[in-house]
Amino acid sequence: MFFTHRSSVCEKMAEWLHVVVFIAAVFLSSSEGLNDFDKLSDSYKKGVELAIEQVNSHAGVQQHFLFFKSLKQSSIEAGFEVSYFYHHFYLKATKCSRGTENANSKKCAFRNDRPLIDCAMCYKTYREKIEEEPKPFVHCVHRPALTEEMKNTRVEHCNKMGYGSGSPTLLASTGSD
Repeated sequence: MFFTHRSSVCEKMAEWLHVVVFIAAVFLSSSEGLNDFDKLSDSYKKGVELAIEQVNSHAGVQQHFLFFKSLKQSSIEAGFEVSYFYHHFYLKATKCSRGTENANSKKCAFRNDRPLIDCAMCYKTYREKIEEEPKPFVHCVHRPALTEEMKNTRVEHCNKMGYGSGSPTLLASTGSD
């Protein structure tokens, strides 16, 4: 009888442990994108916000998309408060509908049943504001549709983004993967 009771208690403890681990995993996965976004510098945040605005304004988009994860960042300080940025990142669909006001990953949980959107962008800032000229390059596409040719076109476009400044190429600059 003692052993039966003991194994029953162990089974219940194991069940509770599984429940606690599951809840922790859900909590961590729902807050991952927000934490990553908060870690970005203001200049990268402004670029991500521009991409999110463009994606969420597309007529074919039904869910609200939010920043999910950075893949590569690089920048060049050109002097005189001018900088060039390259950012490759993912956006992820949320459970909120397109047009949701003040959306964030706490308010709008990420969905795991939709493909990620792969975004690459490059832009120029002056005094930490994105310049309209040259026009920021924003290319976002669902991951399953992303081709090697598209990836190469992104890189070529961003490498040309020196815009006559005589600076080295943006993708050869310092950054993080």
